[in-house]
Amino acid sequence: MILHIHGDINRYYVETLCLIFFPGSTFKENEESAQGVPEVTVSVYSEKDKSATAYVSIKLNDKICDATETVFYSENICIATHEAIAVGRAMLAAGKELVGHIPPWGILTGVRPAKVARSVFDSVKGIIKTKRILRDEYFLNPQKAALAVSSAVAEMRIERKLKKNSCSIYISIPFCPSRCAYCSFVSYTTPRLLSMIDEYLGALIRDLRDTVTTVSSLGMSVSTLYIGGGTPTTLTAEQLRRLLSTVSELIDVNSLQEFTLEAGRPDTITKEKLDIAREYGVSRISVNPQTLNDDILAEIGRRHTVLDFYRAYELAKESGFNINVDLIAGLPGDDFKNFSETIDKVIALAPTNVTVHTFSVKKASDALKNNSGVYSLSGGDAAKCVSYSQIKLKYAGYKPYYMYRQKNTVGNLENVGFSVEGGESLYNVFMMEELQTIFAVGAGAVTKLVRRSGGAKGETVLKRIFRPKYPYEYLRDFGGENRDIPSQIKSEILDFFSSDE
Repeated sequence: MILHIHGDINRYYVETLCLIFFPGSTFKENEESAQGVPEVTVSVYSEKDKSATAYVSIKLNDKICDATETVFYSENICIATHEAIAVGRAMLAAGKELVGHIPPWGILTGVRPAKVARSVFDSVKGIIKTKRILRDEYFLNPQKAALAVSSAVAEMRIERKLKKNSCSIYISIPFCPSRCAYCSFVSYTTPRLLSMIDEYLGALIRDLRDTVTTVSSLGMSVSTLYIGGGTPTTLTAEQLRRLLSTVSELIDVNSLQEFTLEAGRPDTITKEKLDIAREYGVSRISVNPQTLNDDILAEIGRRHTVLDFYRAYELAKESGFNINVDLIAGLPGDDFKNFSETIDKVIALAPTNVTVHTFSVKKASDALKNNSGVYSLSGGDAAKCVSYSQIKLKYAGYKPYYMYRQKNTVGNLENVGFSVEGGESLYNVFMMEELQTIFAVGAGAVTKLVRRSGGAKGETVLKRIFRPKYPYEYLRDFGGENRDIPSQIKSEILDFFSSDE
């Protein structure tokens, strides 16, 4: 795609707007006009404190569609700038004329639409008014506006459970028994790489000890702990005990509000591992089939079967865990019939949480990254699947409580977590809405430091600290006797919380 921008507007934001109408496109510098290549021109200018005007022209082959939009100052406009709103509306009008598609999320392109809904709600103090503004100002369809508001309200309720001066800890186990075709996470699957787990655990435990010491020096308490991956239950029972016993040694797990083990793959879950998890205080577990269709499971590279999922789920239920089940709508080869049957079967099991993701095409995924057939403007069956899941879960007593969106998601759709009353994942909300600091350890882990500038109600200040991406890089920096990197990280963290800027 060819993109020309004139004026003060964030390029990434404009690119994400373009992807609404041309999913899967790439943006190259100095690309020449060519048949079949969209060419977008964006111009924006503003009159300070009064209005912003944007002009957008989209050319595809011999057809050109353009639009001009002016946005006047309004307290109800809650995203970055009035210029962004103007560009979004102009892009929406020109794109709709060109391709005949109305995006369900209107001009919202961010990861956290509920955050925008909450900002509007805080301004107008009313659910009905908030939905109306999301429809009229941001052009969400009524269903998405209602979903965003419901999620925002649930998140506000969960925020009240946030303990003062608390934090959460994320532990990364970047290993899996096999690699899913759609996966872009750093996850190691080959026998040679899986053989480094013992050494990796040694480095991880040292990292965790340093992190807990830092948490203590800051006078913080740990409210939730999340072990994710990868697939943490790729660890053997002995390796899992080694990790969890260290956690219980360093942290009072009985004081945690929530302790999650993202078991994930049903084929890695055994009664022995679940017994160890319960012994060391794990309260919440994920058992993730993604679909209850064996043919599709094989197609996407999962080594487990539907029967494996039922076996693992029953083991987890008998152990008394708060259980989450992850599903993906829009998987290649899936259709509405298969997915609706999956939803119905999962609801019949009555897990406390069901998370419905929409298939997203990742640059780093393997088998599917060159499959243009997965891109769809309308979402096709995926849109029907997502809508069906939300209706069925609502009438089964589940409520949406957190949500996020990703680039290159089929149909420009969303990922939503549903829960029965009281079964929500606190960590997911605290992390997604940046309500507290998340200290992260392990390869590929990202610590997100959060503080309020000027007090509890001041502006949120964020800082991210990245651990080495790959396990071998992580072992280089955190393995053996190398103490320089952890010391540097600790200094960076302490400096952040001591700063008044």
